Amino acid sequence: MGDVTLGVVDYGMGNRRSMEKSLERAGATVVLTGDHDALRATDGLVVPGVGAFARAMALLNESGLTELIRDRAAAGVPVLGSCLGMQLLFEHSPEFGGADGLGLLPGEVVPLDARGQKLPHIGWNNVRWSRPSALSAGLPDPTPFYHVHSFVPAIALDSEIALGISDYGSEFASVVGQGNVFGTQFHPEKSSRDGIALLANFVRVCTSVEATAA
Repeated sequence: MGDVTLGVVDYGMGNRRSMEKSLERAGATVVLTGDHDALRATDGLVVPGVGAFARAMALLNESGLTELIRDRAAAGVPVLGSCLGMQLLFEHSPEFGGADGLGLLPGEVVPLDARGQKLPHIGWNNVRWSRPSALSAGLPDPTPFYHVHSFVPAIALDSEIALGISDYGSEFASVVGQGNVFGTQFHPEKSSRDGIALLANFVRVCTSVEATAA
């Protein structure tokens, strides 16, 4: 895949070490850091996350990483958010009084309508691919991934940014993407072989952008 360096944005929340190891297995050189200069030198950014939306955004804002991620995305650098990291890509969440997100994708995040099923939604669940994308290349349809969440993006399932759909009580977008910005509601680093394959697809996206820039 070439020598691609990915920055895992370390703002104090999420499975940062396991994401780092999974990205290495997917073929990337990985820098796990909150240092601005180090992150600006990478070919792509990965925003992990577990926990509360408002707390995560407070940490990103306090460290100046919010603007860094926005700047890198605006410059065409590929960005991948996973689990809470995916939700942070959107404009707003009402969780715990509400907070604004990174605003890299249009829309807000809302509670999952599980229709009586237990929340949070924890475990393996199929994702069916609603439209072709670089992230799903070579993966089976549907593909099982490991989910842990209670919130989902409030976007139309026929929207151009809804790349993969899952169902837990009601259907929701589990994979999203627009331009160079991608998100997975599930944890690819906990999703065995197919999770590594999806991360390898993201590494290929970064390789393509790096080659174009060169």
